[in-house]
Amino acid sequence: MASAKTATLTFRIEPELKEAVRIASVNEHRSVANMIAVMIRDYCGRVGVEIAKPNAIPQKSQSRTGVSTTGAKAK
Repeated sequence: MASAKTATLTFRIEPELKEAVRIASVNEHRSVANMIAVMIRDYCGRVGVEIAKPNAIPQKSQSRTGVSTTGAKAK
């Protein structure tokens, strides 16, 4: 579940943990950042920590000419 914007998180961990995450990410065909995000989501789900949903994607608006922002004519 990717969102449009991401935040940067910098932290220090033991080299053994870093290598374990790298191996897990290779095994899952994921980037290390995505693997860590999956691990955090899994942990939060198991212990009941709710993760807020990203803001809803705004609906495309129609211009004054009646043409939507996608280029299709409005009905």
